[in-house]
Amino acid sequence: MNLFLDTANLDEIKKVADLGLLDGITTNPSIIAKSGRKFTEVIAEICAIVKGPVSAEVLSTDFAGIIKEGEELAKIAPNVVVKVPLIPEGIKAVAEFTKRDIQTNVTLCFTANQALLAAKAGATFISPFIGRLDDVGYDGLELISEIREIYDNYGYDTQILAASVRHPIHFKEVALRGADCVTLPYSVVEMLFKHPLTDSGLAKFLEDAKKLTW
Repeated sequence: MNLFLDTANLDEIKKVADLGLLDGITTNPSIIAKSGRKFTEVIAEICAIVKGPVSAEVLSTDFAGIIKEGEELAKIAPNVVVKVPLIPEGIKAVAEFTKRDIQTNVTLCFTANQALLAAKAGATFISPFIGRLDDVGYDGLELISEIREIYDNYGYDTQILAASVRHPIHFKEVALRGADCVTLPYSVVEMLFKHPLTDSGLAKFLEDAKKLTW
C-alpha cells in the first residue's frame, strides 16, 4: 500500500521523505490556504521534493473551468494529479482529462456508486473519505471493501486512495481491505511508530547496553 501525506507543509514532507516512506502527496485548497502562499508556487515546491503523485485540486465546479484549471495545474510538473470533486461536471471533466492523458484524483467520495462512476470515467485515483463517514454514523471502512470488490469485479485500474484517515486503526484496516494507497496527516504518521512495549523494550536495551564493552 502506497503512503501519501496529506499536507502542504514542506517540513513535514521532507521528514517523511527522509524516512524513505513517502510515495505521494495530497493537498486541497483548505490545506494550502493555511500557508498563506500562492497556490501554484506551493504545488511546484512540493513537486520538486516528491517524485510520486502530487494531487492539486481545481477550484471551479463547471466543466470549462475545471478543464482550464486542470490543464494549468498539469503544466506545473509531470507528477501533478488534478484533483476533481465528485460532481457531474467533475466526472465529465475526468473523462476528458483521461482522453488527454492527464492523471486525476476524484475527491469527496462517500458511496460505492460514486466510486464506480469515477472509475468508468477513467479516474487515476478515487478518494473515499472514511473518517467523515464515521462522523455521521456510517461505516467508512466498509466503503473501502465495497469499492475494492466492485473494481476487482470489472478490472478497473482506478486506484483506491483512502482519505480522511484519523488514526492507526484506520490505517491498518484500509490496508487489510485492499486500498491501493492511503493519505495521512503527519500526526497520524507519527502515531504509527508508537507502542508502549516498543518504548519500554528500547529503554531496557539501552540500559543493558551500558554494561557492554564495544
